[in-house]
Amino acid sequence: MLARFTIAGCMRRPAGSLRDFEGESGPRPRFERARRFGAFTLIELLVVIAIIAVLAALLLPVLSRARARALSVCCLSNLKQLADCWHLYVVDNRDLLPPNDSIDTVSTSGTNGNVTIDARSISWCPDHPMIDTTPSNLELGVLFAYNTSVAIYHCPADYSTVQAADGTALPQLRFRSYNMSQSVNGYPQYKDPDGIVQLLPCWDRYTAIRQPSPAQIFVFIDENSNTEEDSQFGNPVGLPFWPQEWFDMPSDRHIQGGNLSFVDGHVEHWRWKAPMTFYGWEMPVPPQQLLDFFRVQRAMKLASQQ
Repeated sequence: MLARFTIAGCMRRPAGSLRDFEGESGPRPRFERARRFGAFTLIELLVVIAIIAVLAALLLPVLSRARARALSVCCLSNLKQLADCWHLYVVDNRDLLPPNDSIDTVSTSGTNGNVTIDARSISWCPDHPMIDTTPSNLELGVLFAYNTSVAIYHCPADYSTVQAADGTALPQLRFRSYNMSQSVNGYPQYKDPDGIVQLLPCWDRYTAIRQPSPAQIFVFIDENSNTEEDSQFGNPVGLPFWPQEWFDMPSDRHIQGGNLSFVDGHVEHWRWKAPMTFYGWEMPVPPQQLLDFFRVQRAMKLASQQ
């Protein structure tokens, strides 16, 4: 309805008064005008942003854990495929286990100890994961013919890179993350003039693995990138002239856990009691890692089982 203008009315209120356009009821509050045109107020926008921030804070850890579990599942799949290759080799070679004696040794103590290769004979994987910039050495392994996918040798959660000859880190990812336990045909052709390493127990044939059972002995393990100098996972396994020390250390890249495959072909994820922090070569196992150290030992052939 059009407002009626009279001379008396103009004298009672200034020309252009807001009421001429808003009616006799007076100006509407600002939030009512905003709702009339379908807009949000500043307070409403701040509330929405705060809710989104809270939801993101709640969801991001969940998404991070889901991603970590997905990477662990892929890692377990790789180990399962390597386990299949290992079994196929045993079948083709009349019960003989794949050779496992491409071994490095540390000649001096400390984190920067000199590392030398003491055995270069035929191996399941005669490569050098810390320095190899091509997979050519990996492809020389006796298991590669059973699955020619280089990807199954590398854990998707392993972001360690190769090094140059002077120790400089390069941007290229390593080709391998897994090592084979010394308990399964470790040191079959190892030249050991002192006769000490030969005392480390191992099985050379599949049917000889009875105690512990094949379901309790691991073959492949996801190894810590700081100790993966060669392709064998070693351990003193209770021999009296070695202290309780990590020859090689498991990785903890899967939510403070690692993955393993076993003689019978199944794979498992193991959660560690403590982080697998590498403190240096030839150093005693720290107290917080002892339970995990003994757990790994129990899944190998011990000196008492010779």
